[in-house]
Amino acid sequence: MSAKTMKSLQQDKEAYFTASQSQLIWAPVQETTCGMIAAGVLVFIIVIGILAPALSPYDPTIAGRDRDYLNGAPQIPQFCDKNGCSLRPFIHGVERTRSAETNFRWVEEPNEDIRHYIAFFVEGSEFDLFGVIPMDTHLFGLQGDEKMIHLFGTDSAGKDIFSRTLHAIFTSLQIGTLGVLISFVLALIIGGVSGYYGGRLDSVIQMVTDAVRTIPAIPLVMSVAAFVPTEWTSEQRFFMIAIILGLIGWPTLARRVRTHLLTERNQEYVLAAQLCGASSPHIIRRHLLPSFTSYIMSIWMISFPYMVLTETGPSFIGLGLKDPVNSLGVMLQNVTKADVLLNYQWYFIPVLFFVALVMAFVFVGDGLRDAADPYSDSKK
Repeated sequence: MSAKTMKSLQQDKEAYFTASQSQLIWAPVQETTCGMIAAGVLVFIIVIGILAPALSPYDPTIAGRDRDYLNGAPQIPQFCDKNGCSLRPFIHGVERTRSAETNFRWVEEPNEDIRHYIAFFVEGSEFDLFGVIPMDTHLFGLQGDEKMIHLFGTDSAGKDIFSRTLHAIFTSLQIGTLGVLISFVLALIIGGVSGYYGGRLDSVIQMVTDAVRTIPAIPLVMSVAAFVPTEWTSEQRFFMIAIILGLIGWPTLARRVRTHLLTERNQEYVLAAQLCGASSPHIIRRHLLPSFTSYIMSIWMISFPYMVLTETGPSFIGLGLKDPVNSLGVMLQNVTKADVLLNYQWYFIPVLFFVALVMAFVFVGDGLRDAADPYSDSKK
């Protein structure tokens, strides 16, 4: 073996033992193709959700409806047609007709003699970017105010499905984040106390944990929905659902935290911290919980799609969020109608984003779970 190879191996070994915990966690994920693709998809979906007001051309509520294009098909930008090519993307004008052959529903026929050019960074409806920056500039739109562009088509009320989808992603991400945050704080506190102190306190906490675990999410939301005042705003419903999901989502992680602390509380580094006069909360927060941070991160990633799915279920059956709030669950309500299945297949486009979001979280979480114990290969 050459000296250059020996030096390279020595550098790799030093880099391994001197790497931070975050570097050790991320390294195995980078080696998996599925994990990296899922991470890219996840980042993309999160970014378009956060920037939804600026990326979407119109208001996703009834205020941004297109009265002349109800249940309209998606409009695909193009550069060439029978009249030649253009450097600027455009869509054709649309003529809508009814006929007996289509059961008298609207049918769109493109008029290739009419072009509507797409412009970028156009002025439109006002919004607050990140909730604090007032703006009225949107990424794209049509030149002039007389026509509108609908990349994903429109619904029965004429609302732009593309704009609704981006806002729905952001709403579902908000609910999932708030629900996961509540459940993780409760799990770390309750599981940490139970595992560190043990004894009778542990028995009482585990009885409460088992009781909470038996509560089903959807029937609970159904019961709460029956008592929700009709005058509640959409924002109040939003926070109610997020809090409910957080309050019933902590037992599983709390049990795992407890199990880990039961085995770690008698280790030498814990005894050393106790002899140095460290308090119990300090030992739990600074020594025990960081000892399996990577595992907590992997469970957090896997729990996130569960929160999104739990929100989608009640909203899907009409017991969660409702219009004018746009969430993935609200948008999935429309795909159950037979008329949509037969004639308006573009209603399923938000379903694709929902599946991509859930699968991205699952694959990234799976990659983090494989890297949960980065020191496990040190003996090889």
